[in-house]
Amino acid sequence: MVGAGVAIVLVSMYITWLAGRIDRLHARVASAQSALDAQLVRRAAIAAQLAEAREEQIGARAAAVRSAAKAALHADPDQREAAENDLTRALDRLPLDADDPMVIEMAVASRRLGVARQVHNDAVRDTLGLRRRRLPRAFRLGHRHPLPTYFDIAEFTVATAPTGPDAPERTRPAVGEATPGPG
Repeated sequence: MVGAGVAIVLVSMYITWLAGRIDRLHARVASAQSALDAQLVRRAAIAAQLAEAREEQIGARAAAVRSAAKAALHADPDQREAAENDLTRALDRLPLDADDPMVIEMAVASRRLGVARQVHNDAVRDTLGLRRRRLPRAFRLGHRHPLPTYFDIAEFTVATAPTGPDAPERTRPAVGEATPGPG
């Protein structure tokens, strides 16, 4: 009889600990989402500044970047990934000089965005992994929280290439295009 009571107490303590862990993971996802949103806004703002500064040089491409940046800033949560991918595609079409301070700032913002996205997706993976286990499902632990979702966008990178009169023209594939292989 005493053994059954001890077992019930231990199982109850484990379930309580598990419920707390799920709540902490959801808090981690929310925190990572906030950091990701901040980096998305920063990248879109820098992209709009870059487009404005280069408008005379690149014309319609700058207008496309500015439009994509505005769309990304004002996108609904359901449309955010698509808007951010559109911004990445527009940025990839810009002729950029890797030594330009604004381009360097854009590259830094893009790297920070990549880190924030990775942290967010790791938190989502951990949360979903724990919620999919048998015991949390059986006791409906975490049911008051909506299931978190991954945020997957193409990353913008500034390609560095040799410069000078003998340097080949630099081109970057658009998002989703395959890169040419050796041959």
